[in-house]
Amino acid sequence: MDKFIIRGGKPLRGTIATGGSKNAALPILIASLLTDEPCVVRRVPRLRDIVTTLRLLEFLGKRVVQDNASVRIYSRKGLKTQAPYDLVKQMRASVLVVGPLLARFGGVRVPLPGGCAIGLRPIDLHLKGFEQMGAKVSLERGDAVMSARRLHAARIPLRFASVGATENLLMAASLLEGGTTIENAAREPEIADLAVFLRSMGAQIEGEGTRRICVRGRRVLRGAEHEVIADRIEAGTFLIACAATRGSVFLKGARPGHLRNVLKKLQEAGCKVQASSAGIGLSAAGRPDPVDITTQPYPGFPTDLQAPWMALMSLAKGQSMIRERIFEKRFLHAGELARLGARLSVDGDMVCTDGVGKFSGALVMASDIRAGAALLVAGLAAGGKTEISRVYHIDRGYEAVEKKLRRLGADIIRVKS
Repeated sequence: MDKFIIRGGKPLRGTIATGGSKNAALPILIASLLTDEPCVVRRVPRLRDIVTTLRLLEFLGKRVVQDNASVRIYSRKGLKTQAPYDLVKQMRASVLVVGPLLARFGGVRVPLPGGCAIGLRPIDLHLKGFEQMGAKVSLERGDAVMSARRLHAARIPLRFASVGATENLLMAASLLEGGTTIENAAREPEIADLAVFLRSMGAQIEGEGTRRICVRGRRVLRGAEHEVIADRIEAGTFLIACAATRGSVFLKGARPGHLRNVLKKLQEAGCKVQASSAGIGLSAAGRPDPVDITTQPYPGFPTDLQAPWMALMSLAKGQSMIRERIFEKRFLHAGELARLGARLSVDGDMVCTDGVGKFSGALVMASDIRAGAALLVAGLAAGGKTEISRVYHIDRGYEAVEKKLRRLGADIIRVKS
């Protein structure tokens, strides 16, 4: 397995372009299952999860042609309606194939999904929503099996504003005649980007970005072309790394409106932030001030930046509190940060950090995507050499991250093994 070796303590300085959003690209690529016509998706990041998604589409019957950041998806003879466990277990987003396949063919069988080791993350909201659309749902030998003579439009109130359930139901509703309403829908920018793509395929969608999405679908959708939005989580991670290393960076293409809460917290921590339609700039001159956060659904502080934020607050001038309200067991990185010198304590869904003057390099191990990002932030700020193993987790969410960091002056190399 590859590892990163970082010789830290150098401020990040310079300009880089923000990559396309993984969390937007995944459902958009899967939405190509809704049509037999060609689809073109641009600004697709080259990540492990994207590779897994394209392999899944090919298994199900699509022909995929990838050219740098563009992906072209064509139909072949016919689509399968059963996804393989070997692919689904690698990535939780695989469950999103249910909506398109069930709506088109009236039946689908998908293994219960895998993904990061950060709690149960059940799909009961997905299944309940499809039942309200008229599907029969059963669990057989670890698979979710769904069937319906034909799904129908429905009003679907979600118990929790689940991103995955909103996306899955939104795709299915795009093929149903009549009006479907998703209440308490997730409001993330990635869902709005999916809605833009589905509208270009012919669906009528209103309310994306609010708690109530209304969909009037069509029995046949056309092919479409789309460019994926910038990755707000990648952008947030680089901004936090800049703050931790007391540097100055500009992220071209990053959207300030997608990171309002994060930018506010960075300013409270003492960073200078400049935001415009061209991107986001940040500079930091000293140790950050302590700032408490609580993760919440969008537009609150994103759970995917909780781990990097913990690394930053472990360097702050005092104590801060971090509360995780989205996922259980998402503090696996706390022990690894402690190996670098962080002083923190975990109590249920809260972590208290007592800032230290600096980190010292050590051997650490990534346990999931964002935990790996936290170790990157800490390693870049640490004195001496930090060695991060299991970086395949980081590769699932950050495209060529070591190359981008080197362009900002970081001393980081990938060692292949």
